[in-house]
Amino acid sequence: MNAASQPAVVAENLVKRFGDFTAVDDVSFSIAAGEVMGFLGPNGAGKSTIMRIFCGLLRPDAGRALVAGIDLGRDPEAVRSRIGYMSQKFSLYADLTAAENLRFFADIYRVPPSEVAARMRRAIETAGLEEHAQALVSTLATGWKQRLALGCAILHRPEILFLDEPTAGVDPLARRRFWDLIHATAAEGVAVLVSTHYMDEAEYCNRIALIDRGRVVALGTPRELRRDPRIGAVLVVECVDLTGAMAALQGAPGVHDVAVFGQALHVTVVDEMRAPGRLAALLREQGLQCSRIEAAEPTLEDSFVQLVGRGPVQERPRP
Repeated sequence: MNAASQPAVVAENLVKRFGDFTAVDDVSFSIAAGEVMGFLGPNGAGKSTIMRIFCGLLRPDAGRALVAGIDLGRDPEAVRSRIGYMSQKFSLYADLTAAENLRFFADIYRVPPSEVAARMRRAIETAGLEEHAQALVSTLATGWKQRLALGCAILHRPEILFLDEPTAGVDPLARRRFWDLIHATAAEGVAVLVSTHYMDEAEYCNRIALIDRGRVVALGTPRELRRDPRIGAVLVVECVDLTGAMAALQGAPGVHDVAVFGQALHVTVVDEMRAPGRLAALLREQGLQCSRIEAAEPTLEDSFVQLVGRGPVQERPRP
């Protein structure tokens, strides 16, 4: 395998403990150059800890973490110039302008002086900050701040970009614009690992690692996760008394999960209950009539609910 085909990021049986608590438990996966990998999981699942290991901020207790071919257990400092990082908490300087922040980070990352102006100009244009370049960061809306933070993180042209819940608290339109920037960055060959708790954002990723209690419990494309055989069948149920239907179905034989989904219920059932008529009969026994019961493809949210709490999986071999 030549260098160009090697993964940009590799986790091999990665373990990180804090005292008696295991925050990362035998995690393995890889990320290719130009790929956007999503981390999706509940708070405290271990997503940020894994990222901090990849950034050289924490040493693993077991296993290996490789970034740009560098073994972080041996030389964590060597990776710093090869990566970009955005934390979930905004960390730029509020009393500096957008342009001053970019120049500061250009100095920190030792961008060649002859290239600073051009890179700053491109970062400002890419983020759509032309009219805000001289504004104090403290005066910018959250969405603008996050675009600026991304511009600072990629100013030195890193090979790998780590984004830890970068759009938390950002409005939907600003989030979509931010994801356009992420994909534009990946299109230039940068490997991106981004953690999120937004299901719609996870759909933008090439692949998703579902993290729970420090383990990878599912790994694949959004389509693969939606079709994971462990989920079971999903039926959409519409009826006037949604509350009554939900109460009747929760805990019923053959029903895994019931959740409100818009003006209907998403009911996850075992295969034997896949036929809509069986669910309709169960509801009729409770005196409930429903206007529609039909099979539906599971959503990513359905997958998340069903797969969190199950055992870990191993990464499938990639062609």
